[in-house]
Amino acid sequence: MTEPALIPPPVESAEAQARPEIHLMAGRDKRLRLGHPWVYSNEIRMSEAAKALPVGGLVRLVAPDGAGLGTAMFNPHTLIAARRLTTEGEAVIDRAFFARHLRRALALRSRLFDRPFYRLIHAEADGLPALVVDRFGDVVVVQANAAGMDRLLPELVDALDLVLAPSAMVLRNDSPTRALEGLVTETRLIKGSLDGPVRLEENGTVFFADPLGGQKTGWFYDQRDNRGFIARLAGGARVLDLYTYHGGFAVQAACAGAARVEAVDRSEAALAYAARAAGANGVAAVCDFRRADAFTELERLAEAGERFDVVVADPPPFARAKKDVAAASRAYRKLARLGARVTARGGVLLVASCSHNIDPGTFVDLVAYGVADAQRNGRILRQAGAAPDHPVHPLLPETAYLKAVVVHLD
Repeated sequence: MTEPALIPPPVESAEAQARPEIHLMAGRDKRLRLGHPWVYSNEIRMSEAAKALPVGGLVRLVAPDGAGLGTAMFNPHTLIAARRLTTEGEAVIDRAFFARHLRRALALRSRLFDRPFYRLIHAEADGLPALVVDRFGDVVVVQANAAGMDRLLPELVDALDLVLAPSAMVLRNDSPTRALEGLVTETRLIKGSLDGPVRLEENGTVFFADPLGGQKTGWFYDQRDNRGFIARLAGGARVLDLYTYHGGFAVQAACAGAARVEAVDRSEAALAYAARAAGANGVAAVCDFRRADAFTELERLAEAGERFDVVVADPPPFARAKKDVAAASRAYRKLARLGARVTARGGVLLVASCSHNIDPGTFVDLVAYGVADAQRNGRILRQAGAAPDHPVHPLLPETAYLKAVVVHLD
């Protein structure tokens, strides 16, 4: 890929000079001064003029003492009212702005990975709030989860063309979060064409993702390191992979020398992609993909006396909102209990949660209680979050959503 010309530094524009001001209330600017990227609605002097501002428009943040605190995307109707883009109040937010952030993120991912398959932009941690960009070689998938970022998509798309020149670009604006911002949901191809699934590589293994019809952006790069860890324990093992989706844990375990892999999911389409990955990697003979509910299948396997050397349970989020936490906690504990029941002595059990409403300490306790409920003993081998292409903003610990606990059972 030919390097594009250097982008000149930003120049103050008439729009930036005329940008509306949002004033913070007395004593409510400390977090922002420390570097937090959000301003909540109860921290703002929500005047009638502020309430009338266009949803997602750019504003200048002003401290109680009159000091400038930067440029932000503003939504007067949401709890997170302002999402700061930069500490410069007059910054130009255009193609050049996005290109600088994309290049910085690209430089980091190029140090982390030798192949172009990763999350390129992980929202606030990469300086672009509410934005996700996943890269599948020369195919890019974009998701904007706030009104301000939605308004800025034309500039972002231009910047992606400038920095990456992808052959195809997919807009996956179907997140439930968009409804909270008053946005419609949509999925569409905005550049190029796609003829079926896209091919990707992870830990030396080939997989297939569906950016237009799959879950989220089509693949879950966040589990990359946890899949690699489990694969290293899978040699000669009998493996059970629950919620397999496109076979991430299952196929990597098979490629690492597992004797037998059984993978379960409720989606026939997802299982078809998993089976295709097994075939592409030459391990179809040791893999069995079947459609079933994970809890029902665990009950059946336990009653039949089946035991596995490696058990993986990586479910979708059980707690999408705070009101779901109690029920989700019971479900995670039950999943750990049932998983422990079918794990052989000396085997390992991985239980994961992508529910950001369940904090890491609570999740470890739930897994431990579930293992104890199964009358099993063991030790925690690993507690991990997402792979490094999903960095965490240091002042937003709640965005460290992924949790994986691996237990070695006696």
